[in-house]
Amino acid sequence: MAQRTSARGQQKANGAGPACGETRREFLWQAGGGFAGTALTYLLAQDGFFGATAQAASRSVQAGEASSPLAPKLPHFAAKAKRCIFLFMYGGVSQVDTFDPKPELVNRNGEPMPNLDADPLLKMRQSRLGGLLGSTRTFTKHGQSGIEVSDLFPKVGGQIDDIAVIRGTYADSFAHGSGLLQMNTGFVRQGYPSVGSWVTYGLGTENQDLPAYVVLLDHRGGPISGAPNWASGFMPATYQGTQFRPSGDPILYLDPPEGVSREQQREQIDLLSKFSDLPGGAAGPENDELNARIASYELAFRMQQSAPEAVDLSRESEATKKLYGLDQEVTEKFGRKCLIARRLIERDVRFVQVYSGGGHGDDNWDAHGDVNKNHELHCAETDQPIAGLLADLKSRGLLEDTLVVWAGEFGRTPTSQNTNGRDHSPRGFSTWIAGGGVKGGQVVGATDDFGYKAVENPVHVHDLHATILHLMGLDHTLLTYFHGGRNMRLTDVHGRVVPELLA
Repeated sequence: MAQRTSARGQQKANGAGPACGETRREFLWQAGGGFAGTALTYLLAQDGFFGATAQAASRSVQAGEASSPLAPKLPHFAAKAKRCIFLFMYGGVSQVDTFDPKPELVNRNGEPMPNLDADPLLKMRQSRLGGLLGSTRTFTKHGQSGIEVSDLFPKVGGQIDDIAVIRGTYADSFAHGSGLLQMNTGFVRQGYPSVGSWVTYGLGTENQDLPAYVVLLDHRGGPISGAPNWASGFMPATYQGTQFRPSGDPILYLDPPEGVSREQQREQIDLLSKFSDLPGGAAGPENDELNARIASYELAFRMQQSAPEAVDLSRESEATKKLYGLDQEVTEKFGRKCLIARRLIERDVRFVQVYSGGGHGDDNWDAHGDVNKNHELHCAETDQPIAGLLADLKSRGLLEDTLVVWAGEFGRTPTSQNTNGRDHSPRGFSTWIAGGGVKGGQVVGATDDFGYKAVENPVHVHDLHATILHLMGLDHTLLTYFHGGRNMRLTDVHGRVVPELLA
């Protein structure tokens, strides 16, 4: 299938850009193509590349790709999931206290962890770690699948037959900032597009009156490393996430200034676009930021009517509000964000990310002091809303084409810290997915007897990302963007689709 190409690259290919690159790297790339291109063309033709490319390109144009960067595009292949809700548990959830019961850890509570010096990660943080800390949570089998879930998530446990629990997820960093970036962008450093940006870049959006990618943060604040977690990186700013507020105006200053009519606003935007399109105008193919700004003016103009309605929960029944926990103080805030997420994907917003936890310490899932106290708070806030979201999506027929992802940046150690707390651990932790194209009611992968390291069917963050893209009809090896002299991917040069997760 054809790879997605940048708007800049496409315009150059169509003759809209300058005759030669503005940088030395661009010059060498374009000039070199004149010599090596002949041999490369022959090799690609032998593999049938151009036939597949032309076919896919034809489908993309029919889907409206040429008219707008966010126009709906056909996927690489047919898929059940058309949109995604990513529930992000910022701070790092303890796997052994939620979705990964470890009887051996309980039996050996207080003992030294074997082979502590063998792992450089633990060795480096050894002064912070005590003995093994067995979970005091009660695990119960749920659903027809009989998957064990702790008493911290009883309502989510009731939806377990629609959920695929990944007990062997692992990542590369034990620090919040880089861990967040990797789970969100695939890389442990800033400057790369987020998952939502890749999805909207690859598929566009069906609703041109709302952002394609919406982010709902926790009421206590945003995550460490901030906006790069939902930024578009080296892609045009068009693909970055848009923050919505869960109450009041979804976006600040969305209303027009007093005394300015809607007709006057329309004339102002049209005039700006007209000036920018004149010969020598600033909004040429090279100026992605300005193009994105003009597009944002257009979107904001349309959102003045569509966005307030999308977050107006007064239109929901009392039964639905109760399902999400809006009738309880502890669940109201996260439940409101989950209900808004459902309303947004119902209106064909492509990607919605909802954060639980913000700021520092026990304001998020970072349970260094007392894991029970921390998790009892955050699980109480999220259990009912998440279960309500899954049940509501299913009852409305939306779960079958909506992918729901639940994850944090890493897990926590099976050893104690500060007596009853747990430190960070990326070696093995639990995530789960549900909805369109997912085979629910199963556990994939496993950690060792202490819940420390993924040892059976380990799923790296790159593998999780590859699987998310696959479920939405995108091949992670073909979804590329040319940057820095090569075709970049969400999964870099890694990643595999996890077949066990697919229905």
